[in-house]
Order: sequence, then structure tokens, then C-alpha cells
Amino acid sequence: MKKIVGILFVMLVTTNSANATALTMDMAVSILKENNLEIKIAKLDQSIARKDENFANGNHYGKIDFIQDFAYSNDAGNVFGFKITSREATYRDFGFSEYQAEQQQIAASGGDQTKIDTQEEQQAVADQNDEKYDALNYPDPRAFFQSKIRYEVPFFTGYKLTNYVEIMKSMTKMKTLDKHKLINEKIYQLRKSFYDMALLQNSTKNLKSILNNIHKLENMTKNMINVGYAKKVDLLEVRAKKGNVERLLMDLKLNQKLLYHYISFLLNKKVTSIIPPKSAVPMPRINSKEILESNVDIKKALVGLKIKKNMLGVSEAANYPMIGAFAELATADDTFLGDAADHAEYSLGMRLSWNIYNGGIDKASIEKAKIDLIKTKTQVQLARKGIGLKIAKIRTQIKSSNEKVISLEKELALANEIYNNYEGRYREKLSSMSDVIIKQSEQIQKILELQKVKNTRNERIFALEKLANGDL
Repeated sequence: MKKIVGILFVMLVTTNSANATALTMDMAVSILKENNLEIKIAKLDQSIARKDENFANGNHYGKIDFIQDFAYSNDAGNVFGFKITSREATYRDFGFSEYQAEQQQIAASGGDQTKIDTQEEQQAVADQNDEKYDALNYPDPRAFFQSKIRYEVPFFTGYKLTNYVEIMKSMTKMKTLDKHKLINEKIYQLRKSFYDMALLQNSTKNLKSILNNIHKLENMTKNMINVGYAKKVDLLEVRAKKGNVERLLMDLKLNQKLLYHYISFLLNKKVTSIIPPKSAVPMPRINSKEILESNVDIKKALVGLKIKKNMLGVSEAANYPMIGAFAELATADDTFLGDAADHAEYSLGMRLSWNIYNGGIDKASIEKAKIDLIKTKTQVQLARKGIGLKIAKIRTQIKSSNEKVISLEKELALANEIYNNYEGRYREKLSSMSDVIIKQSEQIQKILELQKVKNTRNERIFALEKLANGDL
């Protein structure tokens, strides 16, 4: 007695452990949204689009640059320019010290530059003025450090920046819709897998029932052979049919194994047990208008239409002037930040740029954008019509599948009764084993047909939910 209780306890613990690890469909959907690799990639694409939106919006606020220049040169222009920029230029840099020394020498020799009467004296003064001074033409090398902060901001761009920002916002929305569509698609695949598993298990149950009947028939045939009421060929027929059913059961088992592999791929984790739904997929209660309003593809088409409108705005920006401003603060010295405050300088400015004529390129670009907008509007209308047609087609297919399921369930029930009747007649030698096997084959055929039609019905219902973006 204790041994039996122990065995029952182990079985109970094992069953509870299996149920604890078995996934329900709701649990699987939650894991899918977090773990699926394709969904993770879609979320990253959405984040990238948001960064692009921030990048476009940042252009409104201009930019601040810090520029640090360093140079070392003995080029006369550079050295003189360095000194001017750092506010340290003197008369000596122009060669005035050398010129002044020459004037003092002339005065000491008794010359008077205020009285120049002869042509020779005039030529001598001209030659003296053309003399090259080393301080100006051959300066000593000089280092130059310039630190500069520059702020540039666009005031008016003909609404080009505004339209670019709107385009980036639309692209973010497009990526968001892509993510929702992908999640919807993966949920559709996962739910279909759960319902496929339910159908496989139901078909397995029915085939096992048939296999059990074949075992009974096999034993009955052996007994009838022993008493001379049946032939060996009858037993061979039973065993052939038994092998056929066992092969079908093996196919169903392998299909379940493949289904577990696919569910594991979707969830990005190993799954060995699930709890399939007990009932058939319910028909969604949603009308065609609601489906069209929630359909992702139509939403994407409308976002695409908005993008085309903004692209037209970008093209039309060529008709407006571009106005920008800048502010600059700088300091320069022959050392880094030497006398920075004393050598500081600033600049303020604005620029207006307006293209008056470019050979009609801007006009052609605007016309092209207008045509593209009209084309996109037409594509949106086509998308609505196409999805409306698809909805009508799917509803018709679901209705047809429902009728077939009802009919096949009745046919299967009839096939079961006929088989039981022929099995009883065989016992009484009123029918042959071939007749019994034929009726059993009809049973199996109805089971497989019913599974196929139910699978088609489920797939079509899921397709209808997909068109509604899964918002059911």
C-alpha cells in the first residue's frame, strides 16, 4: 500500500512539474515581445529613427564651434598679420626705425629735404623711399595662437528645416508602425503554432483510438484464425493497416517536434511543453471599416503621404531667401591664451542668400514633387481598395471553411459508426476483412481532411486579425 502511495505521489509531482514549465499562449506572447530577436532589431530601428529626429530638430538652434589655431612662420605677411590680430603691431614693424635712422644721417650731413631743387636731388629722395627695410620684409619668426568661439544660427530657411523635422518625425512613426506590424506578424505565427499543435494533438488522439481498434481487430482475427473462421490474409491486411496508422502517428509526432523547434525560435528560448488552446479560434467581431481604420499598411501609406507633402515643402524652399547670423569671440597671442582679455575681439554678422535663377532646376524639382505627391495619394487609394478586397476574400474563405468543418465532423461521425458496424459484421462473417479495412481507411481520411480544413480556417482567421493589426 505504501509503495502504491509513493508511486502516485511521484506521478503527481511529475505532472505538476510538467504543468509548471508548460507555456500558455498568453505567457508565450509576453515572452515573444521581450525575447524575439527580430522584434529587438525593430525596436533598435525605432530608436535610431528617434535619434535622426533629434538630429534634424537640432539644426534649428544653430551650432557653437571652438577653434584653436597654432602657427609658426617667418613669412612677412603672416608675421605682420599675426601681430595685427593679436593687437601688438608697432611702427617698428613697418621699418620706421630704419627710415628714421636714415633721416637723422641726412640731417647730420647738412641736407634739407624741404628744399629739393635739382633733378638729381629728387631722384635721390625717390631712391631712398624705395629702399627695402628688413624689419618689414625679413621679420623674425613668430608663433601664433588664436582661440575662437563661433556661434552660427539659421534665422529663416524657407521652411526647409521645419519640413525636414516633420519628415524625420514621420520616419520615426513609420519605424514605429513597422515594429507594430512585425510584433503583430510574430504573434500571428505564435498563435497559429499553438492552434496547429492543438490540431496535431487532436488528430493524434483520434489516430491512437483507431490504432487501439486495430489492436483489438488483430487479436480478434488471430482468435478467429485459430478456430478456423478467418484466414491468414485477413491478419496480413490488419497488420498492413496497423503499419500505415503507426506511420501516420510518427509523422504527427515529428510535426509536433518541428513545431516546438519553431516556437523555441520565435521565443528565443528552448520550449519543450505548451498548453494548446482547448477550443477553436473564435471569429473576430470586427467590421471591415474598423479593419481599414486599424490596418498598419494603410497607416504607413498615410505617413508616406505626409512625407511626400513635406518633401514638396522642401522643394518649395528654393523660392525663399536663406537668412543666417553668426557671433564670434576670439583672442590671439604668441603664447596660448596670453593676455587673452586684452587681445579679445568679437564679430557679429548676418547673411542673406537668395537664388534668383538656376536654369529652371528649382521649378522642375517642385513640379516633380507635386507629381510624386499625386502618385502617393493614388497609391493610398489603391491600398484601401486592395485591402478591402482582401477582407472580403478572407471572410468568404472562413465561411467556406466553417461549412466544411461542420460537414466533415458529420462525415467523421458517420465513418466511425460505419466502421463499428462492419467490425461487428466481420465477427459474424457477414463482411470481409477488406471491407473493414476500407471503412477504417475512410475514417483516417476524414480525420486528416478535418485537420486540414480546421488548419485552413485558423490561418484565415489569423490573416483577418493581421489586417486589423491584431487589435482585437
